[in-house]
Amino acid sequence: MTLLSQLSDRFGDAFVSLGLDRAFGEVGISQRPELAQFQCNGALPAAKPAGKNPRELADEVIAAIGDRAAFADLSIAGPGFINITLTDDALADYVDGIARDDRVGVPQVEPKKVVVDYGGPNVAKDLHVGHLRPAVIGESAKRTLGFLGHDVIGDVHLGDWGAPMGQLIVELSERQPDLPYFDPLFTGPYPEEPPVGIDDLQEMYPIAAGKAKDDLAYRERASRAVVELQDGRPGYRALWQHFRDVSIDAIKAVYDRLGVHFELWYGESTINHRLFPLISRLVEDGVAERSEGALVIDVARPGDTKEIPPLMMVKSDGATLYTTWDVATIEDRVEEFGADVMLYFVDVRQGLHFEQVYRAVRKAGIVGPDVVLEHCGNGTVNGPDGKPFKTKEGGVMLLRDLIDQIVVRAAQRLDENHLAEEYPADERAAIAEKVGLAALKFGDLHNHRTSNYIFDIERFTSFEGKTGPYLLYGAVRMKSILRNARDAGLAPGPIVAATKDAERNLMLQLIRLPEVVHRAGELRAPNHLAEYAFELTSDFSRFYEACHILREEDATRQTSWLGLVALTLRSLEVLLDLMAIEVPERM
Repeated sequence: MTLLSQLSDRFGDAFVSLGLDRAFGEVGISQRPELAQFQCNGALPAAKPAGKNPRELADEVIAAIGDRAAFADLSIAGPGFINITLTDDALADYVDGIARDDRVGVPQVEPKKVVVDYGGPNVAKDLHVGHLRPAVIGESAKRTLGFLGHDVIGDVHLGDWGAPMGQLIVELSERQPDLPYFDPLFTGPYPEEPPVGIDDLQEMYPIAAGKAKDDLAYRERASRAVVELQDGRPGYRALWQHFRDVSIDAIKAVYDRLGVHFELWYGESTINHRLFPLISRLVEDGVAERSEGALVIDVARPGDTKEIPPLMMVKSDGATLYTTWDVATIEDRVEEFGADVMLYFVDVRQGLHFEQVYRAVRKAGIVGPDVVLEHCGNGTVNGPDGKPFKTKEGGVMLLRDLIDQIVVRAAQRLDENHLAEEYPADERAAIAEKVGLAALKFGDLHNHRTSNYIFDIERFTSFEGKTGPYLLYGAVRMKSILRNARDAGLAPGPIVAATKDAERNLMLQLIRLPEVVHRAGELRAPNHLAEYAFELTSDFSRFYEACHILREEDATRQTSWLGLVALTLRSLEVLLDLMAIEVPERM
């Protein structure tokens, strides 16, 4: 149980003893730290049902607390706020307890089955800067929910089954018509080696899309190819599998570098077998109906304040759409995984689409009322002009190029700060990679996921201020202190009562970790982790400046301070791991 939970229970008991609701006893961090460490504001809303003046009621609550040995001060401020300050001994006892806890004081929740849908790349296309936010935010949310105790599955949800596949098949057939994949009489086996590489696919993709847009005959051939692919034509299936495998290898290389890992590499094709049974059932049940030749689900509801168009399931020409696949995917996640929660980390601009899909699956009875469906929308990464980030030439910035740029700048920053100068070249390169990725991820994650932000490589790679490199430098400093202490025969010991403000403030910061992690998980908002990690590192820096650990002559206090260093490092490493940020051993 966290310290805030313990305090809330104490004050909740006091309100209950006065015949009032326990919820009035909720305790939070004080908004005025110069006056108190914690505060309980329940006397104000409780005054009316109690029929009393708020200050009078607050007095009665304090009187009902009972044993006050743990409190240095309980006082009333303003119209009835209860200010709470613990004794240094009580605070140290709690912090020492979390130092001995494997989970640094973070309790686990009742587990649920959670599917996190993030990534969303397309086969045959390279990852670009637009894939950054869903990847790092989704990965952090997945890790956070898993750390809290949920059974979490991450699914990349590949775009691998629509019109582009038909376009690529037709384009390749024009370039290499003699390949066996295009011979309907060929019985196999088909070649194990793919006829194209990822560079070929990326070159073909826009050309094929352009032809399909401008050339009706080409477009019709591509549409027929999609139908034949989805119907199981062997040559097209074999060719499609090559496209998919080559693409996944290239996509994985970038995601692996980012520290983004998916448990499932499912795509639209994975649920192809579900489409037509699902569509038939929706028609039979009267959920889907014909409209101008298309099959749609009316998802509008009485009381809607904006127009919610019907969800199209089948086009008038009989083709399915990504909306169809999204509905079938939800059915699959319920039936195959028993998902209690499905989270979609996708651009905020897709909000209407997800509203339509979620309404459709509930109307169809595919999910029950207890299943949580959330579109966790993200904003965009913008350039200095405030528009989505581009290359200098005006094209879409590839994600691997963006990573390369920031890692190069991180290496230069190491040189400028005279860090890792004496290390072997391979170690320096590895450190630069970690610093660059920390800069990139933290630069993204410290913004709320729905916000747009400007990519600023100079600010992101700085070792000063609210940046990833600043956090890494703080963690490396903690590691260095503990190494030097170990070399001197010293080890962390029990944490004792603080005697300095910087020491006390660090303890008060450390006890916030459980609430921060839970808030980040509940709100699907890693910016809470990022902000707290910066505050914790900053408070540690002030503690380090005020408390000269290795020169301290009082052995009890010295080992206590080392205990604080070790606990701060563990807490910071938890936070960084939840943000998929790796810490080097030295710098």
